[in-house]
Amino acid sequence: MLQVNFLRDNKERVLEGLQKRQFKNLELVDEAIAADDERKRIQFELDSQLSEINKISKEIGLLMKEGKKEEAESAKSKTAQYKESSSELKSQLEVKENDLLNILYQLPNIPNELVKSGASADDNEIIFQSHPVEGLGDGAIPHWELAKKYNLIDFELGVKIAGAGFPVYLGKGARLQRALVQYFLDKNVEKGYTEVNPPHVVNEASGFGTGQLPDKEGQMYYINEDKLYLIPTAEVPVTNLYRDVLLEEKDLPIKNTAFSQCYRREAGSYGAHVRGLNRLHQFEKVEIVRIEKPENSYAVLEEMVEHIKEILTDLELPFRVLRLCGGDTGFASAMTYDFEVWSAAQEMWLEVSSVSNFETFQANRLKCRYKGDGKSQLVHTLNGSAMALPRIMAALLENNQTPEGIKLPKKIAEYARFEMIN
Repeated sequence: MLQVNFLRDNKERVLEGLQKRQFKNLELVDEAIAADDERKRIQFELDSQLSEINKISKEIGLLMKEGKKEEAESAKSKTAQYKESSSELKSQLEVKENDLLNILYQLPNIPNELVKSGASADDNEIIFQSHPVEGLGDGAIPHWELAKKYNLIDFELGVKIAGAGFPVYLGKGARLQRALVQYFLDKNVEKGYTEVNPPHVVNEASGFGTGQLPDKEGQMYYINEDKLYLIPTAEVPVTNLYRDVLLEEKDLPIKNTAFSQCYRREAGSYGAHVRGLNRLHQFEKVEIVRIEKPENSYAVLEEMVEHIKEILTDLELPFRVLRLCGGDTGFASAMTYDFEVWSAAQEMWLEVSSVSNFETFQANRLKCRYKGDGKSQLVHTLNGSAMALPRIMAALLENNQTPEGIKLPKKIAEYARFEMIN
């Protein structure tokens, strides 16, 4: 969430940033500032009346001591009037604070100056590509056919049990999933991340803290009786570990990694681009989360990008890195890099990771600060997928198919304890 003082002091920059995102409701900036002005006016009037009540209360005590009962009673009557008025002002203040909060919740983060204006994924910048790509030629088949051929994943059985978007992994398919999870976690721990095993459900406050609510409410599974949400990513519970926390400067940086199931209602449209593992309601992902001092966060973002590049290099997959344009950048993010792997059988790029710097946007919602040099300030939060499994699995199956079967990359074969799927 943006701070209203930031909107007031940087209005021109804010409007330019929102236009980069193709954000239409620019009037919300003025509405937020106006609501804050009114909030301040009510607060000033309330403070003045409370101060007057305190002043008169002291006078009443003195008047009673001096035996001036009639004057004391008159002062009491005046105090009662102030109390009634201040009670009304408190109600007005609460309404205005909620109005301001509701406006601020609608405003997305302001993109970093390096983020280009754009409306969609077509405007994203390709900043790195591992090597040229090409199809596998005649006879190559997509991963959903490979999964059936080698009895790795049963999509129809998943439909029977839960519905579309909930695959069942079998045999070497399940073992390969487990190997990938362990490999990703080990790589992250080697880089200094502390492994966390968080809950897979969160309360409403946690959803607001990381920006999923109210922006993505319709995309999350909700447990009505308990008022809990199934997590769309481990980012949500892990980042919320630091909600309402005042950290010491010595505590930073904080580096966490977590594996979780992820649940998303928006499985999407129909067609080849969403077949098989390309888009699911439930999937596995390993996440990395950073809590950083503001001056370090963009260097850390580049460090995280290099870390994901190392993982994809180990997987021996062709990949590219994109810096998202304003219109394709997530609601809470100031800058995001997407990683895509080449699906040789489908001859298309598949997104497998997204690494973002949220600057103070999440921290302001979370009320997560750190204390240094005698003052406290908001931290910067960052997170990334390291990695999301479904499309990694799809690319591994498709890119490594041979006439003899599917030959796994060396690193993953060591974890899976088998080299071939046949």
